[in-house]
Amino acid sequence: MFLSAPYPLSLTPPPPPPPPPLLPSFSLSIRRSFLPIPSSTITKPLRPGSSRLPSIRALDAAQPFDYESHLRYQHLKSTSLKIAIIGFGNFGQFLAKAFSRQNHTLFAHSRSDYSRVARQFNVQFYSDIDDLCELHPDVVLISTSILSTESMLKSIPFQRLKRSTLFVDVLSVKEFPMNLFLKYLPEEFDILCTHPMFGPESGKDSWVGLPFVYDKVRIGDDEERLSRVERFLDFFAKEGCRMVEMSCIEHDKYAAGSQFVTHTMGRVLERFGVESSPINTKGYETLLNLVKNTKGDSFDLYYGLFMYNQNSLEQLERLDMAFESIKKDLFGRLLQVYRKQLFLNAKEEDRFLSTMKLLRGGDDVLEPSDQKSKRLKGS
Repeated sequence: MFLSAPYPLSLTPPPPPPPPPLLPSFSLSIRRSFLPIPSSTITKPLRPGSSRLPSIRALDAAQPFDYESHLRYQHLKSTSLKIAIIGFGNFGQFLAKAFSRQNHTLFAHSRSDYSRVARQFNVQFYSDIDDLCELHPDVVLISTSILSTESMLKSIPFQRLKRSTLFVDVLSVKEFPMNLFLKYLPEEFDILCTHPMFGPESGKDSWVGLPFVYDKVRIGDDEERLSRVERFLDFFAKEGCRMVEMSCIEHDKYAAGSQFVTHTMGRVLERFGVESSPINTKGYETLLNLVKNTKGDSFDLYYGLFMYNQNSLEQLERLDMAFESIKKDLFGRLLQVYRKQLFLNAKEEDRFLSTMKLLRGGDDVLEPSDQKSKRLKGS
């Protein structure tokens, strides 16, 4: 039994039904409805063998996310500080140049106009200190001369700053600015007294191994303020400084015996007039370098080291006594030689000593310290 065909055998089968129309994508429909885009902007498919990469033109397409750059940005944001440098002279510029290497945001104020120099270090300069304080810096760094520190502190509009602002000084004496900070700064402000024991001349090549002294005089106990102090100190540690935590009183005691004496000898040799020669010894080269390092500093700095460090006067007197002692040793030994050559007996020698005593206003004729000790032992 044969089944009947649904259509006559002599007829061809009907064509298949047309496929349903493709629905436009949601993004394309949105773009056509609201943001008509010229056909020229639609990316064409690549030809075989073409090396050109396709570009993304859809407004709602997912963009690539650079996670590494994001992490780097977040790290810099967490470690960087807004630092306002008050006193943008030689040393302030020296510090600003280094701060800029670690991506800190820098502001500056000074009595003189250093705006052109500030731009070289990527520093925003403000001639009006009120404008600077309204930027709410994290750190206010005092880099003025020792003599002008007190008058400068009195001129700062503290009410324009954040109440937790960190004040830092870099003066060469420490007890003096510490007392000024405690006297004039509101109690809510943090205080960090520091002394980079180097300058533009001695630290021009590297800070590695150079001492950086600091004293956390008054720091708030919340985590943000503690972190801010460590971030500021970490800057000098990253530059290779030898970090030394020491009280301001201890610093002045040691600095009078090292820094003040160094500056004093450098200025004495400068006025003496040491000059280079074709036969310089290493020791003499050291003296020439000492003069070079100290004469670049102003006399105000040297006077500040003397005036505002109570230990400096004692060191100056000890230097004077040491110089007189050396002179006495030299002249005393010279007298011993003259005695043997001029006098034949003890009576003539006693008469000579008496005469010299009268000429010296009643002081005994001094003899070298080593000869005196031998004579006392012999007696």
